[in-house]
Amino acid sequence: MAVKHFKIAVSVAALMGVAGFAHAKATPDELSKLGKSLTCMGAEKAGSPGGVAEFTGKWLGAGPGMTAEIGKHPANPYKDEKPLFTITAQNLSQYADKLSEGQKAMFKKYPNTFKMAVYPSHRDFRYDDGVCKVVAKNGAETEIAAGGKTLSNYYMGAIPFPFPKSGSEAVWNGMFPTLTNVEARDEDAAVVYSNGNITWGEQQMRQYCRRNDPKLLGHKAEGVSVYVRMMTTMPERNKGEVIKTKDNFTQQDDARLAWQYIPAVRRVRQAPGFGFDSPIPSTSNTVVVDEVRMYNGSAERYNWKLVGKKEMYIPYNNFRLEEKDVGANKYANLLKPGHENPDFVRWELHRVYVLEGKLKDGYRHLYPTRIVYADEDTWLYVMSDIYDGKNELWRWNWVNNLYMPGAKVFAQGSAFYHDLSSGSYTAFDLMQAKPKYLEIDKPGADYANIDFYSDDNMKASGN
Repeated sequence: MAVKHFKIAVSVAALMGVAGFAHAKATPDELSKLGKSLTCMGAEKAGSPGGVAEFTGKWLGAGPGMTAEIGKHPANPYKDEKPLFTITAQNLSQYADKLSEGQKAMFKKYPNTFKMAVYPSHRDFRYDDGVCKVVAKNGAETEIAAGGKTLSNYYMGAIPFPFPKSGSEAVWNGMFPTLTNVEARDEDAAVVYSNGNITWGEQQMRQYCRRNDPKLLGHKAEGVSVYVRMMTTMPERNKGEVIKTKDNFTQQDDARLAWQYIPAVRRVRQAPGFGFDSPIPSTSNTVVVDEVRMYNGSAERYNWKLVGKKEMYIPYNNFRLEEKDVGANKYANLLKPGHENPDFVRWELHRVYVLEGKLKDGYRHLYPTRIVYADEDTWLYVMSDIYDGKNELWRWNWVNNLYMPGAKVFAQGSAFYHDLSSGSYTAFDLMQAKPKYLEIDKPGADYANIDFYSDDNMKASGN
């Protein structure tokens, strides 16, 4: 797919100081706007003439028809809405200014089947007031230190920079958004080849996101940010392999520490360098670690530029995609040759921050250039365009972030990783066919305990 990388146009003037590091705290005038003309996260409350909705924040927890019951598949509070219009290859030119290069490439590669049903925009869910207070506190006090590799005066549970003025500040927001505290996922993965054949994978993921522990909300950051344990159960050749990681509040060499257990040798070994472009076994090595959630972990290998803010059609309020019937018959209705079934995907017009990462000299990564798009209301990444060593568009990825009413935060659902060269794609974090959906903040869960992430427990779980 020979699409050359070029400078992205933005619909809002490019932000000040987009390259390099900004060290200034938010001004009193900026902070005074939080919760007034701006949301507590720093997003614009007002809608736009083009169709971005005004922020209402009318629901903290369950909206109409939703349930806060743990492990239940999501219900759709907008189930009666119809699309405003559908973007196709035939009318693409009318909407191209609000699409990423990856989205446009999908229309060109699959002109007869790829489409985007665009629904009314909604911004109805909000964060708890406690989170909002921490955002304001961080805005007033947090600064970048150590040449961009650490933060000083960062308080847990919220983004550090509600008014980002550089690529470095923006990517720190993407590293530390408000997410779930404790979660368990038993999830499927599917590599769908251009001829429709599928290779299946499966893994169990457990996570204790310490920085989002309600008991630690607003505490100054120290120690471990998040513990994760992943056990592969399929493909058979990797069954029982366990990886555990500990992420710290830094982008220095100890940002992510990892250990691996392989049943054949019955030993836990440290895995230096795990992260970045290390492959994920359950995806048959088609997805790398730091493209989960579009981008995660230390940003140290890239020079990051905050290009600006732009109105785009992005996946949003996709509760329908996660419903149990979507997983019926081994996802037969969802996973089609070329791409996921567009009938299950909802697109809305929202404002996003556009970040560009260029690989630093002297560093290596499978992806030399990546563009990531962050939702202004949550700072969660929603899409990415990835370019190869020849500066040609290679991959288009997107993730379904949806509001979890029990936890009162957004969480990651299904994600899709498209190889524009081969025509294959990987569907990851699929839970629609599972008896239980994402389990969040389950009372008494063993994986909410640090001991769960011990070496001995890795061995026991992998056998």
